Amino acid sequence: MRHARIPVAFAAVLLCAAAGGAATAQRARVADARMGPVATAIRAEAGGDLRKFYAARNYRPLWAATGRIGPEAATLLGYLRSARLDGLDPADYDVDGLRQSIAAARTPQQIARAELALSAAFARYVRDQREPGDAEMTFADKKLRPGKLSEETVLRAAAFPKNFTAYVAGMGWMSEHYVRLRALMKRARDDGATRATLDRLALNLDRARLLPGPAVRHIVVDASSGRLWYYQAGKQVGTMRVVVGAPETQTPMLAGMLQWAVLNPYWNVPDYLVRDDVAPKVLAGRSLSSLKMEALDGWGSNAAKIPSASIDWSAVAAGRRIPRVRELPWAGNSMGKAKFLFPNKLGIYLHDTPKRDLLKKENRHFSNGCIRLEDAATLGRWLLQRPLRAPSKAPEQAVALPVQVPVYLTYLTATPTKKGIGFRKDVYGRDG
Repeated sequence: MRHARIPVAFAAVLLCAAAGGAATAQRARVADARMGPVATAIRAEAGGDLRKFYAARNYRPLWAATGRIGPEAATLLGYLRSARLDGLDPADYDVDGLRQSIAAARTPQQIARAELALSAAFARYVRDQREPGDAEMTFADKKLRPGKLSEETVLRAAAFPKNFTAYVAGMGWMSEHYVRLRALMKRARDDGATRATLDRLALNLDRARLLPGPAVRHIVVDASSGRLWYYQAGKQVGTMRVVVGAPETQTPMLAGMLQWAVLNPYWNVPDYLVRDDVAPKVLAGRSLSSLKMEALDGWGSNAAKIPSASIDWSAVAAGRRIPRVRELPWAGNSMGKAKFLFPNKLGIYLHDTPKRDLLKKENRHFSNGCIRLEDAATLGRWLLQRPLRAPSKAPEQAVALPVQVPVYLTYLTATPTKKGIGFRKDVYGRDG
């Protein structure tokens, strides 16, 4: 039988293809050697979002960084077993199956399967924890509204910190306020506290669930305790007392993006103070200028000043007419030296205050809803990344923040006590 002859040109193509295939195989073998056996097994096993995450890190393991499953896995298993503290069901995470997979992880393939199972369970748990509960918050900036997280997003955030062990141990994807309240929930369950206590704790947890973790640069104001915290790079970097809204003029549950600092601000006097405080003083003989105030003919940006003599102050005192009155910038201005603005329809902002006595009180619910700061200069330096100092005495000097910063106004009444768990007075009546 005669053998068919292969054309010379086609033979050359086959030889090139064979050489190319050999080179590709050699490159794959070199890559596998560089990646290590566990990474190679992860590449073979991973799919979907998990594959995207691991491909971006050359399939390096997260839970088995040393070649075997690390202590972070045991921490995660503890969280999953106690998921009822989060208002979740441990049965949703197949804790026993996960534990068995970890215990059997000896070969590279077994370690890779345990690695991927841990990442999948972790991502699901974080997504479930961050799912909004029953707490209501107004999001003045829609970008801050919680959305559904992908596995890849959760895992990328977990892989970013230098110390993954500390990130997992500290539940670094959640606010420190959530972690604190979760510990209180455990204590309440262990001690047998009442259904009312557990329900109230769950409501507090839902409020804290809306707050970001400390890796996000942000500010939290708690209107229950009258306190502010600010965070960046995975840790709390400052805290201070604040004065917040009185029961009749409550500070709302509100989230927005701080965008501006206003130096040497005016203070627009609330209508009820114009009626009840300013008008009686003018009728008693004081001038607006002696009160370091002025009246305007409207609320627009082009509003003009009007003489005090043209105003019927008796009508103002009776509430029949309320002109716009603002306090001029000076050492005693109610806004202090600066205010910090974020767009919102409720007219809420943060500001300095000369009234230091209120900050010393245990109960600091005295404002008209805005937040008076104990240390506006320090917060301003952090926001502006330079000293909070006006270049001149000109009023209303607006300075854009170099980076917009999220601010969350919340209401967390639960607190640890020497005897166990306590709740601050529900001054706003929001706990039911």
